[in-house]
Amino acid sequence: MRDIRGIRVRRHALKELKMNINNIVEILKRHHILLDSGLSEDEIIKIENTFNLKLPPDLRELLQIVLPISNGFVNWRDCTGTEKSVNSIFERLNWPLEGILFDIEHNSFWYDGWGVKPIDINEAKDLCKIRYLEVPTLIPIYSHRYISAYPLEYGNPIFSVHQTDIIYYGENLEEYFKVEFNDKSHSEMKYEKIKQIKFWADIVG
Repeated sequence: MRDIRGIRVRRHALKELKMNINNIVEILKRHHILLDSGLSEDEIIKIENTFNLKLPPDLRELLQIVLPISNGFVNWRDCTGTEKSVNSIFERLNWPLEGILFDIEHNSFWYDGWGVKPIDINEAKDLCKIRYLEVPTLIPIYSHRYISAYPLEYGNPIFSVHQTDIIYYGENLEEYFKVEFNDKSHSEMKYEKIKQIKFWADIVG
């Protein structure tokens, strides 16, 4: 086994991970996505510390090889830039929560796992913010597509997030990019292979 930033990965899984990342890079190049040089280990550490998250190993490996910076992608290198740049990334990270809060107030959404919904909307939203801290972090990739940071292993699914209208958009990172750039139809997704993520799997439409 080998450690990737403290994540234990078996040799055959590491080989598969490398192959998947190489495939993703080829997809990005084929679709003329603007690519910058990959992030350094120090930049990865700064990102994780700044935004209080851990990048899953496949996303981390990809970003250390190439950094997609075409419109719609998160330019993670911006976290070393201006306050405005950092805030824009925080906004992308907070987008799923803001969407849930909007639907609690305007569309009667409530997650059963949080217990009885308070009658007062502000109390309901405050409780949501507290319980949301227990939810696996969603990390933005492109537009409103997100990957779960948990579990801290490769192969987590990608979600398309618009308020609580949430659907799967890829069984994993490689398959997601195929769907996003029309190398594969969304209808071809193999849902039986999708890893079930706490909370998010329950509200997928």
